[in-house]
Amino acid sequence: MVEPSNDDFFHKLAVFTRFEGVTDSNNYRPLPDGWLLAVADIVSSTKAIASGHYKSVNMAGASVISAVLNALDKGDYPFVFGGDGALVAIPPSGEARVRQALAAVRSWVKEELQLDLRTALVPMSAVRGEGLDVMVARFGPSEYVSYAMFLGGGTSWAEQQMKAGNFIVEAAAPEVRPDLTGLSCRWNPIKAHNGEIVSIIAVPGESGNSAKFQQLVADIIAISREQSRDGHPVPAEGPTTALIFGGIDMEARALASVANRWRRKLAIAAQIALVCILDKFRLRMAAFDPKVYRSDIAMNSDFRKFDDGLKMTIDVDAVQLSHIEALLRQAEAEGVCRYGLHRQDSALMTCFVPTPLMRDHMHFIDGASGGYAMAAMALRGKGVSELAASE
Repeated sequence: MVEPSNDDFFHKLAVFTRFEGVTDSNNYRPLPDGWLLAVADIVSSTKAIASGHYKSVNMAGASVISAVLNALDKGDYPFVFGGDGALVAIPPSGEARVRQALAAVRSWVKEELQLDLRTALVPMSAVRGEGLDVMVARFGPSEYVSYAMFLGGGTSWAEQQMKAGNFIVEAAAPEVRPDLTGLSCRWNPIKAHNGEIVSIIAVPGESGNSAKFQQLVADIIAISREQSRDGHPVPAEGPTTALIFGGIDMEARALASVANRWRRKLAIAAQIALVCILDKFRLRMAAFDPKVYRSDIAMNSDFRKFDDGLKMTIDVDAVQLSHIEALLRQAEAEGVCRYGLHRQDSALMTCFVPTPLMRDHMHFIDGASGGYAMAAMALRGKGVSELAASE
């Protein structure tokens, strides 16, 4: 079989719709030669989270995806949101545009969010030169969106290289701005309904991505399926609409110049107020139905993923969590995996909504008090630095 090698690589991949498919190697295809990995993360994100800047950290991570996809004309490219960072696989035809976008978003994060974003562009030739690969699968949580799953060790190595100072994309000049159209943070933290919101990272142990590790992932997914809605932290009817002034400010910073920012804030507040009114009285406006929109948010959310390891932010009760922890502890003791876990009382959602009139809007889920970054810190404390999502 000849693998696709053009810009439509991800779009042409077959979609699997049951998350258990992340353990099936038949769902994965190698990223074409010539492609690159756009990688980014926040330096010292755990310190920023400890200072209460968890929304800014998530906004920075999502801004990378927004900037890169907008630079590529909102094309269909594989990416993963990591809480305090992100990765996007891009074709060689987009390298120059993405390099500019990464430089600009790095400058924007520093100036507007007061965070230090690292960015890098790692060529697949370098990944494969190390004997690693990037295998990509396409998971569809709904009929409107799909998310990439990554296997092969290449994305983890690319992140290591960035943290070592290799393949770095330097920040653009001050006041150079990326195109962050669609980036928003309009929702309150989503409280747990089953028990606790738990962010989990489980990566292969000494034996690598072995059959035992794949079985562990399958077992954890099976346990989470015993919870209502597979432990999905977003209610089936979607989150509650509300005015979030901190989110409004961050969105305005992403979309408007300083001179026009107050107008943008008023416009965003007016949009949210209108949606609240439509939702309360069960009204529609043209093609926009707030009930359908909120339901789509729940279906389109990325609360679980596979990126050289299992990453989940789930809403689970004490019984299910104890079963998951017991499996992880045993697997770690046997060298099958290493894991980090962080508990919190709510989840946080950051969104990429090019237009609310279409149903393909995407929503990135993390724990509201550090989530993946704190789980990665626990993982790093066990001596696994290569998949740490921070520092």
